Amino acid sequence: MSTVNATASQAPPILHLSSVVGSPLRDSDGEQLGKVEDVIVRLGGTGYPPITGFLVKVAGRTSFLGVDRVSDIGPDGVVLRKAKLDLRRFERRPEEVLLKRDLLDRQLINVEGARLVRANEIELALVAGSWRVVGVDTGPRGGLRRLLPKPLGARIATGDFLDWACVEPFVGHVPTVRLRVPHPKLAKLHPAQIADLVEAASKREGEEIIQAVGDDDRELEADVFEELDDQHQREFLEDRPDEQVAEILSRMAPDDAADVIGELDEDRRESVLGLLPVSHRVKVRALLGYDPAEAGGLMSPDFLLLGASTPVGDAIEAVRQSNIEPELLTAVFVASSEGAPEGSVPVTALLRGDPGAPLVQLVKHEIPSLSPDTSFEEVARLMADYNLTAIPVVDEQRRMVGVVTVDDVLGAMLPRGWRRRFGLLGED
Repeated sequence: MSTVNATASQAPPILHLSSVVGSPLRDSDGEQLGKVEDVIVRLGGTGYPPITGFLVKVAGRTSFLGVDRVSDIGPDGVVLRKAKLDLRRFERRPEEVLLKRDLLDRQLINVEGARLVRANEIELALVAGSWRVVGVDTGPRGGLRRLLPKPLGARIATGDFLDWACVEPFVGHVPTVRLRVPHPKLAKLHPAQIADLVEAASKREGEEIIQAVGDDDRELEADVFEELDDQHQREFLEDRPDEQVAEILSRMAPDDAADVIGELDEDRRESVLGLLPVSHRVKVRALLGYDPAEAGGLMSPDFLLLGASTPVGDAIEAVRQSNIEPELLTAVFVASSEGAPEGSVPVTALLRGDPGAPLVQLVKHEIPSLSPDTSFEEVARLMADYNLTAIPVVDEQRRMVGVVTVDDVLGAMLPRGWRRRFGLLGED
């Protein structure tokens, strides 16, 4: 029999799930009583998921066998601690999954690499006195091992081992478990990385990610929606009621919300718009009136425009009090006496400046302004010529109505699906 002794200096030997599933269920004298059909573990806690029991078949009946009644687990079978066999009907308890049925051959999220992988094998080990899932084999060796007879498969070493600490499984098909997006590493991913995962996953898996994100952090859910391509935005919004769509859009930047509304069916647009907060609705509706390929369609209506005589200290306080997203508020625009933007000051320059000095003293040179119908090509040329990260958009009266940032230009320049990284999809 296989006995594993974990020490601090040596990692415990790995036991493959494929060597356990299908192995004999034996009594303490070694007599075969039945067969192991699956291994049950409990997710949701910290550390490696512990084995809580086994699904076994004895005399044609499938039953639950608790791990506390087992003395040993190995490729030769599962051994009962006592001669007496006490089998119970299997009922899932909270957070329990069956490794073969629910996880093996399915896609998982590798939170270290922000990509999808396939569990071709699941690896078990005895850690600190209890049997646990310690990792998955994502390479072809794991799949090959399961195809071969057990004696031959046992000779194939673990291939691409991925520590379970780096893994989040999809569990939407399991009624007692939910995807844990608050996983410390997954929660630290950039919204664009989570959007990559959604786009690479199946529709059901993508829905599971979106739902888990929304259950934990509504702001993050909106950020992820902003990063999704048009097709996936449509897919994930078409089945949601207007109230849910409006809630998501209300947390998005107005220009991104306008892009999403533009993707909705025409008969839904007014209904969704009517459910937005008034201030957000006004901004979004104004943006919908511009051509998306011109400056008006690229711009955000959120900016900070201050008078030339404003003290630097007051400008810093205005930045601090502003609700504008940090990515948009990289510079403060400076208005002429007529109210038109004539220059800008980077936020870093404000922090380095004399708090009592007027803002105009930090303006190094005038910057160009765009009209809402300025072509995308002209927008890109001016930003490159003047080395700008943000450029103002003004109306016919030279009043500032928006700002185009460098990320708006990059988003329009790069081809559809540009964020899809090679190798994101799991291996088949």
